[in-house]
Amino acid sequence: MELTAAHWVYLVVTVAVIIIMLFRKGVVLPLIVGTFIVAAVYKGSVIGGFQAVFNANLVAAKELFSIFLIISIMIGLLNSLKDLGADKRMVVPIQKIMVNGHVSYLVLMVTTFVISLFFWPTPAVPLICALLVPAAVSAGLPVMTSAMVIVIAGQGMALSSDYIMQVAPMLSAKAAGIDKSLVSDKAFILSLITGITSLSIVYATHRKAITKRSVNEINNEKVFFQVSEELAATVEETAQVIKVKEKWGKIFAIIVPLAMLGVMIFMVQSKIGGGSGFEGGDGAAFIGGVATILLVLATIAFNRIHALDKISEHITEGFVFAFRAMAPVIPIAGYFFMGSGDFSASILSLGEDAAKPGFLFDLIQAGQNYIPHSPFIAAFSILIVGIITGLDGSGFAGLPLTGALSGAIGPGSHIDPSVLAAIGQMGAVWSGGGTLIAWSSLVAVAGFLQISPLDLARKNFFPVITGLFIATLLAVFIW
Repeated sequence: MELTAAHWVYLVVTVAVIIIMLFRKGVVLPLIVGTFIVAAVYKGSVIGGFQAVFNANLVAAKELFSIFLIISIMIGLLNSLKDLGADKRMVVPIQKIMVNGHVSYLVLMVTTFVISLFFWPTPAVPLICALLVPAAVSAGLPVMTSAMVIVIAGQGMALSSDYIMQVAPMLSAKAAGIDKSLVSDKAFILSLITGITSLSIVYATHRKAITKRSVNEINNEKVFFQVSEELAATVEETAQVIKVKEKWGKIFAIIVPLAMLGVMIFMVQSKIGGGSGFEGGDGAAFIGGVATILLVLATIAFNRIHALDKISEHITEGFVFAFRAMAPVIPIAGYFFMGSGDFSASILSLGEDAAKPGFLFDLIQAGQNYIPHSPFIAAFSILIVGIITGLDGSGFAGLPLTGALSGAIGPGSHIDPSVLAAIGQMGAVWSGGGTLIAWSSLVAVAGFLQISPLDLARKNFFPVITGLFIATLLAVFIW
């Protein structure tokens, strides 16, 4: 398609947004205005611009609603488990095997990764910090090292792949115009490479500090955790019937992990066996359905009389959390969806026979002759863009941009767009998801453990950047 004035406006807005991100400012407002201007210029109508602003948000909301739904259900399930005390019971056996600092390092890493895969790191952090970190500190693991393990394994490794809830790969794939499974599989492998590399560096540099300390040191370090946990337990126990919680808490502390493990094994086995039962949104539907039934059963077990009202509260709390976390992504996604020919017609209200502009893809295609056709340059450029988009502290906000760029740059750079989308996802989520940026969800971990978020982000920098570099390098060689 021949470039129009609207294409150049789209380019200017996109560059401006990247510059705004460098200054750690929000991009929702400029992208809404940018959507209006691009549409108004393309259609030659101010009214068309107003309509496009609404349509862009509507199209993005339709495409991403399954994401909001799965988050809501999982958070609702976690809240229902808290009512029964089952969330705490699930980690009690884990505490018992933290016999020394070195074992605690491994246990904390694996537990954080697994819990964050299913429930996301942000809601999982209070549980891990309150129950597992005191046990790890008692065994000789320093608080700062514990914080680095939680952040890298949770906000980094688990969130960047998002292999179970599939929010991140869905955002990347939608913007790139490719199948979600292509991105999710590659992102999972890259997240493991980045995470294992980073955690290995952390262990190697902190190994000498992992020692068995005196009882007085241990007790002093544990005071904060014990007091906060006891206060929470006192309030909770006085509000609920102890016997009901004891009985059903034990049951669901076993049922839920087994059910989720069964879901994961079945999905992996289906994928390895060449099955196609979990293509598209079927995987999210499967885990969402299992989580919903568990939510219903846990709510009924907690209080049969008020279950009809209580389940509504849990679902509402889930949606509130989901929209707080993901709402800014809708106008951002709407703008970059408009840059793809797959969505531009709906956003611009074009007829079936009308040309469907793909502003971003058209610009990349027009500039192919000026872009070095090197997979290495393309891969590291997308990684850098992803890291930049994470500077606002939101790991998912930049995924529509990195996904769209991957779909546009990939063919001309002789590299699979799904590989670039996965690399961009790594950069955006590891940066803004909570490992490199002190004003991201990393603050929650630092707050719970009473350490400086700036110190935590600074200490994470070298291990994480090294992990991202190695993962990107291997991605180009492997794929």
